[in-house]
Amino acid sequence: MSAVVSKSPAKSVNKTRTAYVCGECGAEYSKWQGQCGECGAWNSLSQIVLESANSAPAARRAGWAGKVDPPRVTALKDVVQREEQRASTGIGEFDRVLGGGLAEGAVVLVGGDPGIGKSTLLLQAMARMAGVLPGLYVTGEESLAQVAGRAARLGLPLEGLNALAETCVERILEQAISARPKVIVADSVQTLWTESLSAAPGSVSQVRESAARLVRYAKETGTAVFLVGHVTKEGGIAGPRVLEHMVDAVLYFEGDAGSRFRVLRAFKNRFGAVNELGVFAMADKGLREVPNPSAIFLSGGSTAQPGSCVMVTREGTRPLLVEVQALVDSSPLSNPRRVAVGLEQNRLAMLLAVLHRHGGIMVGDQDVFVNGVGGIRVQETAADLPVLLAVLSSLRDRPLAAKTVAFGEVGLSGEIRPVPNGEERLKEAATHGFMRAIVPAANAPKAGAYRGLEVIAVQRLADALEAAAE
Repeated sequence: MSAVVSKSPAKSVNKTRTAYVCGECGAEYSKWQGQCGECGAWNSLSQIVLESANSAPAARRAGWAGKVDPPRVTALKDVVQREEQRASTGIGEFDRVLGGGLAEGAVVLVGGDPGIGKSTLLLQAMARMAGVLPGLYVTGEESLAQVAGRAARLGLPLEGLNALAETCVERILEQAISARPKVIVADSVQTLWTESLSAAPGSVSQVRESAARLVRYAKETGTAVFLVGHVTKEGGIAGPRVLEHMVDAVLYFEGDAGSRFRVLRAFKNRFGAVNELGVFAMADKGLREVPNPSAIFLSGGSTAQPGSCVMVTREGTRPLLVEVQALVDSSPLSNPRRVAVGLEQNRLAMLLAVLHRHGGIMVGDQDVFVNGVGGIRVQETAADLPVLLAVLSSLRDRPLAAKTVAFGEVGLSGEIRPVPNGEERLKEAATHGFMRAIVPAANAPKAGAYRGLEVIAVQRLADALEAAAE
């Protein structure tokens, strides 16, 4: 008779599960492959460690405040809507880009080149909000002494400014639960890591999970969170692209290395307009607002120069005067160059073809260089007509009439199409003392609408070239 051997139940082993995530769109796959099947990007998949259910931190399972009601399905008509609460950062240009102030529970990702002023801007905002909204500045790259030294150099009051030198998300949230700040700055998100994952800090899985923890905390407690992000050599936020989808707003801090002016631009904003623009100047006491941004985008020359035309562009809700400069010169190359800085290069080639076909002006054997003064990037079609007028002025070596401004879209058949908010653009030009405006006929106001500003309405490219030659 064979003996019956009783087997003890096997101990469950908590195995680590992994997946491969696309850094561009966030799609997950069980194994690595060369191309993402969702967005088509090549070599964008990286391995991440998936968090098991029992490894979730106790603070998240129990709730940030001790007790959290379970979620339930609710009809939208039964949702109680309240007026959105906005808090001023104390910096007008920053409030403009945020959509009118800092919303409760908003998560804002601020990116930019090293040394552009991201930490300086947020530290100044924290100091000005300290009397109204208690804040916590979390630094993962600097010591507390360095942060305090920067605040002292900027002349900021140290009272009410709380800082924490920590990179572990669990410890950061423990301190946040205890201190209960209304604003948290995490500088930077690439240095954060969570104990539930074994990947190295800065990896795709750590950045994504760390940001997810902070976003969850912000939404459940109503705390506003600023995440400082590094940028890659291509200019995008370092880390997984899904990071930009998780946050409420994505702001980019831009500026030329040799210029003291900085531009803060919103590329995504759930609480305001996208492509909104805030202009700052770097001074010895930190960043200061520029009340008249149009002045820095004009060359300030006392006399009109060939190859220059002033246009009125629109960034978000603000009209801006920007000078467009062109240089046309005979080319020794068989394939003349077409270079556009601050404007779209492919559109420049198209506009030169329209100039030849419907304006009778040939620049096929000429090098054409176009630049937007001030380092601003103009992405709207209202720059079409000013670009062609600047090219024509440089080609003929004859400046446009003094105090002339222009805007309008140029179609492939040579027509001048209207652009949005034409009246606001003309008002901005009249405010800065311009006397002539070459605009699409559909954007022309009634006679005498703007005192001192002569509005020349054109319907075809030939009409615009004739008006510019007067």
